[in-house]
Amino acid sequence: MNKIFKLSLLLALLTIYANKCFSQSIIEEYEALRNDSLRIGTGEKDFFPLIQKGYTLMLPDSKAIKGVLIFLEDSGYDKKNKNSKQLYNQASENGFAVLSVSTEIPFDFYFSKSSAISSHNILFEVFTNYSLPNKNIFFIGIGLGGHRAMKHIEFMKEDNFDFQLNIKGVVVCNSVLDWASEWYKFDREKRNQRNNLWEPTFVNYMLETNLNGTPKTNPESYYDFSTYSYFDEKNENAKIYKNYAVRAYIEPAIKYWLKKHLKTMYDNNSPDMVGLIAELELLGNKNTELVVLQPEDNPSQKKNPDSTWNAINKEELINWINNQSE
Repeated sequence: MNKIFKLSLLLALLTIYANKCFSQSIIEEYEALRNDSLRIGTGEKDFFPLIQKGYTLMLPDSKAIKGVLIFLEDSGYDKKNKNSKQLYNQASENGFAVLSVSTEIPFDFYFSKSSAISSHNILFEVFTNYSLPNKNIFFIGIGLGGHRAMKHIEFMKEDNFDFQLNIKGVVVCNSVLDWASEWYKFDREKRNQRNNLWEPTFVNYMLETNLNGTPKTNPESYYDFSTYSYFDEKNENAKIYKNYAVRAYIEPAIKYWLKKHLKTMYDNNSPDMVGLIAELELLGNKNTELVVLQPEDNPSQKKNPDSTWNAINKEELINWINNQSE
């Protein structure tokens, strides 16, 4: 009798799991890889191959889709929409579609407006083909994806495209927003020679190449590229987000970075997003929120944007999104 009960319970749990899994429709569309590459350094082997351009769309099993959550993820080096997948169940239960879009540029910084236009064209195609509602639109970005979201919105606001998303809010998680500060962080890393120098060398090469110098020689270019910069007295780009709901997640982990990498409290992404929230408050945006993860909130031994995103309470996040929606 006990075995029969256990078997029945197992079958019931499997049925519930299956119903939950199959209550979503997953649609993928990616172009074939182009045989080309991107230079990422001065060495003869410093190239990245291009990645697949396209999208993954999760449609909830709901006749009326309430809104759309958009991630600008990297289809190659981020293992294809890995961050957006973590919201599928919560989004589906609440009637939200989830759309992950990738350009063909690996680790795309959106230096060029062409990247934003590429994403824009994909978004237009998906919204048209699947009759997605142009309301309750939220951009969500983790790490570099947060910067991509901000630059995409900025570029789209600059041009008078026929198709404009009705953006309700933006969520950023452990993202770089101040690229002048980022250059100085990595310049310090290279001087100290304490940690793996691949990332500092790669990022500062990309910044110096695409922004025509350093923050010392061409600061205005860095301010223009940043959503917010502590060094910029004007911070014109922050004004774009004055009327959006904005939530920022940070995990300072100051002791971790000090003990493990001898980094200071300025050598992480927290000051960027705290600064953005402060700037938006100064501009009159009262619909902002800073969520700080404490050591007890994230037991992971790794501390990076992905580990912060993994530790976030997704149910609470979708509740916040719901409260902002019409």
